[in-house]
Amino acid sequence: MSSRPESSAETARFPLWAIVVCGCLIAAINFGPRSSMGFYLTPITMERGWSRETFSLAMAWQNLLWGAGATFFGAFADRFGTAKTLAIGAAIYALGILAMGWAPTPLAFHGAGVLVGLGVAGSAFGIVMAAFGRAVTAEKRSLVFGFATAAGSFGQFLFSPVTQGLIVTFGWHDSLTILAAIMGLIPLLAIPLQGKPSAKIVHGHDQSIGEAFKEALGHRSFLLLTAGFFVCGFQVAFITTHFPAYLRDVGLEPKWGVISLMLIGAFNVVGSLGSGLLGMRVPKRWILSFIYFARAVVFTIFLLVPASPVGVVLFASVMGVLWLSTVPPTNALVAVMFGTRYLAMLGGLVFFSHQIGSFLGVWLGGWLYDLNQSYDPVWWMGVALGVFAGMVHLPIRERSVDRIPVAMPAPAE
Repeated sequence: MSSRPESSAETARFPLWAIVVCGCLIAAINFGPRSSMGFYLTPITMERGWSRETFSLAMAWQNLLWGAGATFFGAFADRFGTAKTLAIGAAIYALGILAMGWAPTPLAFHGAGVLVGLGVAGSAFGIVMAAFGRAVTAEKRSLVFGFATAAGSFGQFLFSPVTQGLIVTFGWHDSLTILAAIMGLIPLLAIPLQGKPSAKIVHGHDQSIGEAFKEALGHRSFLLLTAGFFVCGFQVAFITTHFPAYLRDVGLEPKWGVISLMLIGAFNVVGSLGSGLLGMRVPKRWILSFIYFARAVVFTIFLLVPASPVGVVLFASVMGVLWLSTVPPTNALVAVMFGTRYLAMLGGLVFFSHQIGSFLGVWLGGWLYDLNQSYDPVWWMGVALGVFAGMVHLPIRERSVDRIPVAMPAPAE
């Protein structure tokens, strides 16, 4: 028997198609510029005379604040509404991109990275997916989460050549200004996503944010899910930031960096929709375990085979399928465990772990490269972590958290 959507203003004021279409466009605009930051590594470090570690640390702060901000903005959206949160996030995002273009010192550049991270958190698909989750039944959440994730992937596919073209045509300074201006579309697209979730009655009263946090952090399966998502962040952030430079280091033309990120974005549309659809039929923990084990295998093969354009195309295509296909089952599991009342906040908490991994993947990539003139140590870390993540998802229990009813006091006679 199909359940009903958990009521919210989104379901009452706007049709589902408008919510999904606008939410997907927001996800694409949010994720596209962020995923294209690797194209700025070479021009910025060469013009400023900075090391790769300097650039990498700014991107690492960006990732970390994205994660930390996801929990805060998720709680804000759960309390004050989706559209307001997206508009605030977009404004901070634009300000951070502008600051990146004109930061004269490494410290200022790192500060710009902090702003971008917070802005991405406030307008990311985690906020969008929470609105989606309230607008559909539980059986369809995995699928609509797949649409939101696929839209973010399409943003990566679209913005990879657009960003490179803007850099070539206008220079890296002005290209960042143009990307900042594009963020102005998000508040307009957020209009159909107005509203906030209804109250979650637990133990006879509206569950507070603190109670929701405590419940989640005491839940073993939630902690396992959080640990596994750390690995996803480490792997994808390292590739997003350092892969174009890595390909240059092994002697391939710069165009293969653009092509590889485009292929990852294109094939991730297939992977995200596929994992969302599969999550309606197969245990979600099995899907996640397979993805992480498969990543470890793909990394290993790529490192052992001599670098070539064919190898890059094959690697990017397969990694694209495995890229953000972790997101729909991960967020669906959070909704299975705790419902959608605090889905944005608890999803943000899981994502914070993802972004701690992203911070380390990006920063260690630059630091270890400067030490060894090679990215190989970080690649092999990605292999080991993939095996770890594949294992920790297997014990997860896919069911609602056990809540012991609290006896209410008897009314006075």
